[in-house]
Amino acid sequence: MAATEPLKGAIVAAALALPGVLPSAARAQSAPDQGSVSLKFLAYRDSQSTDTVYPQYTGNEPSRLRRISVNAPSFAIVAPLNSQWAAEGSLIVEHVSGATPRYYTDVSGATTSPGMTDSRTGGDVKVTRYFDRASIGVGLAGSTENDFRSAAVSLDGRLSTEDRNTTFNLGIGHTRDHITSVNDDTLDEKRQTTELIAGVTRALTRSDIVQLNLSYAGGRGYYSDPYKLFDRRPDTRRQAAGLLRWNHHFVGWGSTLRSGYRYYRDSFGIRAHTADAAWVQPVTPIFSIIPSLRYYSQGAARFYYDPVADVSIYPGPVGAPVYSSPDQRLSAFGAITLGLKAELQLGRWSTDLKLEQYEQRSSWRTGGQGSPGIDPLHSTMLQVGVSTTF
Repeated sequence: MAATEPLKGAIVAAALALPGVLPSAARAQSAPDQGSVSLKFLAYRDSQSTDTVYPQYTGNEPSRLRRISVNAPSFAIVAPLNSQWAAEGSLIVEHVSGATPRYYTDVSGATTSPGMTDSRTGGDVKVTRYFDRASIGVGLAGSTENDFRSAAVSLDGRLSTEDRNTTFNLGIGHTRDHITSVNDDTLDEKRQTTELIAGVTRALTRSDIVQLNLSYAGGRGYYSDPYKLFDRRPDTRRQAAGLLRWNHHFVGWGSTLRSGYRYYRDSFGIRAHTADAAWVQPVTPIFSIIPSLRYYSQGAARFYYDPVADVSIYPGPVGAPVYSSPDQRLSAFGAITLGLKAELQLGRWSTDLKLEQYEQRSSWRTGGQGSPGIDPLHSTMLQVGVSTTF
């Protein structure tokens, strides 16, 4: 099939759709013909094993620490204003509760019952102007919670070639964060981040779409975690990432393979790899299932320090380093996510149900052993949604 042939068929186009790209490359610079409204509800739960015997343990620790619970309803809308303009927006409210370790996965250093509770409200709006082969969008976003506020502005543009099979995109965003602490009334910190992204999307054939995105972010301000002990991080952070995606439609089976790889690195010293794949399988003309698999691996930040057995030092670092952190999120580990999604389309209405199971282990890190003294983390995410067009 020639690469210049346009993509056809709503099912194929939807299955081939890449994040941030409209289903058909030929319509990438056209305002949507219809508006849409969607409602979703997400429930997240995680827990952590307590296999590691830390120096301060007495033997009475629980076998597993129930950590974070999140319930999050959300709303999103896309509305064409006319043939050249469209607006979109979303709103999410997260209710968070639970307990988190203040260092490593040590339950003696964890927030305990009744634990912490918090609510986060976030939203964004965007207006896009469409031209013959291009579009320009301006967006605003913000969120607020007990100890954190954030505001962001973004500008992005897209330009397609004359055959409409290749689309170039360029974007810039700026975020301002305000950080406080419920445990320290004197903490009043700020952070600013500017991010650039550039990419290209190409419809190779009627059955293949590829996408390459490169991004860079530079930030300055407060990066430490006020709820972790011995946590002092640099006040600047530079982040770079490359994302490659390939979606292929198998005409004979009516199925679509979505695959991707992402490489990430930052000035903290973290190097990370993500590989993912999803299989879109129509069961009937109105019902599809989508199993998915994702693997993630990262190296530790250069100022992350492993736990020491000396009780006179633990849980602090050896010596007096300028920067240090026992935050397990900065350790070296690997993780696997298994997912299954079901989608049902009934005329203008559609509904979906998605289940994901996440497992994180130090021993699953690519290219070598991960950080010692970090117990496995388990999480489950369930999301249900309904949407309609107008």
